[in-house]
This record gives sequence, C-alpha cells and structure tokens, in this order.
Amino acid sequence: MEVTPSEKQKKYTVWIWILSIAIPIAVAVLFTVRIPGVERLGFLPPIYATINAITAILLVTAVIMIRRGNRIIHERIMKTCILLSALFLIMYVLYHMTSDSTSFGGEGILKYIYFFILLTHILLSITVIPFVLITYVRAISGNFPMHKKIARITFPIWLYVAVTGVIVYLMISPYY
Repeated sequence: MEVTPSEKQKKYTVWIWILSIAIPIAVAVLFTVRIPGVERLGFLPPIYATINAITAILLVTAVIMIRRGNRIIHERIMKTCILLSALFLIMYVLYHMTSDSTSFGGEGILKYIYFFILLTHILLSITVIPFVLITYVRAISGNFPMHKKIARITFPIWLYVAVTGVIVYLMISPYY
C-alpha cells in the first residue's frame, strides 16, 4: 500500500504545532534567564545579523534556482536557510542570556520607524515558523503543488524577517 503525500504530512503536523508554539515560548522564557559566570557575548549581534543577510541572499537565490528548474540546488539552499535560521536563533538567545537588551537611542521619526520595523520583525519571526515547517514538510513529502502554494506565502514573510533583522541591527548597533 502506497502512502500519499497527504498521509506523510500528517505525521509531521503535531511536531509543526509543538515547535511553532514551543520556540517562541522558549525564547521568551530564556530572555529572563541569565547564565551566571558567563561574560557578555557582545560579539554575537554582528554575527547573527550577517547570518540574516546571508539567509536573505540565499532565499532569493533559492527562488531563482527553482524557477530555472534546478530543484536539487534549491533544496540544498533551503536546507541551508533553515540551518542558518536555527543557528541565528541559538546565537540570539545566547546573547540575550548574557546581556541586557540595548535601548534604541534615536529620536523623532527615526525612533518610530525603528519600533515599527522591530515590532513587525518580531511578530513575523514568530508567524514564519509554522509556515517554514509546513513548506518544508510538503516538499520532503513530495506534495509539490501544495508546497509551491504555501511557499508563495512563506517566501516573502521569511525574506522580510531576514532583511529587517539586518536593518534592526544596523539601526541599533551605534547604541551597543
């Protein structure tokens, strides 16, 4: 008996829900934790901002590759993007477990622009988690029509999160 792509996807549904809820909660909780005896990891923000920039470039490259029909390269790039996003998240949490949050020191309209970008970045970084996972599961399950359908939603959200991560870093970096 052959298993359909839809049946393959169902076994991942519970994990998608668990991770989509657990990751944001874990990040929020870990923000309140300080690692005793560990010095501030102030070198991490430019590294994870660079990871965001690389992710953005790779996301665009992956779309170009799939449009050219190069599915293998597309798949490798997307797996790299997922890995980079996980690496970003680990570094981001480690930084905040060793350092107090940095306040934005800009004034006037720049302050409102910063907070708008930051707020949308945070909200969409939470929102993109299930989209990325569902998109990935549809691909590995071989459900390419449904993969393509949700990827059209996932791509711009993920790209926005990656690009605004860099913008937020650049805007707050003078105040570290």
